[in-house]
Amino acid sequence: MFKTLKQLFTKKNKDIRKRVYFTLAVLTLFVIGTTIEVPGTQEITKSLGFLELLDVMGGGALSNFSIFALGVTPYITASIVIQLLQMDIIPYFADLAKQGHAGRQKINKITRYLGIVFAFIQGYAMAYAFLGSGVDVAQRLEVAFIMTAGTAFLLWLGDQVSQKGIGNGVSLLIMAGIVSSLPGMIITAFKQLVDFSTTNTLISGGSTFLLFLLICFLVIIAVIFVEGAARRISIQYANKSTANLGKQSYMPIKINSAGVIPVIFASSLLAVFSVIAQFSKSEGVVNFINNYFDYTKPVGLIIYVVLIIFFSYFYTFVQMKPDQMAENLQKNGGYVPGIRPGKDTEDYFVKVLTRLTTVGAIFLAAIAAFPILINMWTGLPRSVSIGGTSLLIVVGVTIETYKQLESSLMSRDYSINKRTKRRAVR
Repeated sequence: MFKTLKQLFTKKNKDIRKRVYFTLAVLTLFVIGTTIEVPGTQEITKSLGFLELLDVMGGGALSNFSIFALGVTPYITASIVIQLLQMDIIPYFADLAKQGHAGRQKINKITRYLGIVFAFIQGYAMAYAFLGSGVDVAQRLEVAFIMTAGTAFLLWLGDQVSQKGIGNGVSLLIMAGIVSSLPGMIITAFKQLVDFSTTNTLISGGSTFLLFLLICFLVIIAVIFVEGAARRISIQYANKSTANLGKQSYMPIKINSAGVIPVIFASSLLAVFSVIAQFSKSEGVVNFINNYFDYTKPVGLIIYVVLIIFFSYFYTFVQMKPDQMAENLQKNGGYVPGIRPGKDTEDYFVKVLTRLTTVGAIFLAAIAAFPILINMWTGLPRSVSIGGTSLLIVVGVTIETYKQLESSLMSRDYSINKRTKRRAVR
């Protein structure tokens, strides 16, 4: 890692370094934006309840009722809806998914428009819940438009990071929000657990706080380990020369191919129910959502775990597409030893992906749920109870971003060496 960072500051990697600086500038702008309150809402004081989940992902933007209060959650919700529609539910979206790059561009465009629609709906619901009944419709619409504009601006910033920065624009914005909230979480946990009144309470509270930090450290180690774990499937090619037949090629398939996306999807979906609870005037609806979709309660935690497992399978098979993997392998003259090309190869990939995803999904669910269980035992506030989920997202996005940065540096070195050899030949 240190070698890669050292390469980043060499003269030949000036363009990549500019991308890093641009990304840091955008993330700084995002953090500053989370402190800018929506005009006319400065006097609002309202308990967030289990909207703390949405607040932490937005870097405290919701508790400040800032222009970025909704974050990129509406876009994530739209992504879930569009990906579900691609599963032959609506033929138009299924056809777009098969059209390659052009189809993906149209899907991304539709997803952004749908995300803006969801942002306006959620913004109006937030305005209705937080401003109360004493505010007229015009003021609620004004707040909703401002919050929608904030989400649209964040999506634009995410695109800029993906194009002019180091990639993973939307994921990096989520990570930046969580990172800016982590110090507050640790301070809250320390104040809640450590009591200086007596020696016994100091020792017991200090031990519990150290256990909390140890769990966070173990989460980081576990995520790093699993993110790097993969199964290598042996591949042979019929068009290889006889001299190369002894060489093995491999297709690596990660244990957790979905990354942290299932956790983000599940968290965002629960946040939608939180918004509904804030918007609803029906006590029965509010109690139902609080009892069954609050991840700090047993039933809500079970639903949260089930959602993570579901999205792990869903996102893995949507992204990996075993049928296309088998088709591309056959077109390139490749095959898995002992497996017939075509349908048999597709079935083999489905079987491998199912087994690997089972392990990855259970890991994600355990990492997300275990700190919540610990928080139930220690009685920590809601803002701290999502520490496991937060660390999971931060570490996962960091590893993915580091790999992209490392790949860019290697590609840059390869291009420079290639040009140098050409000049030497001339």
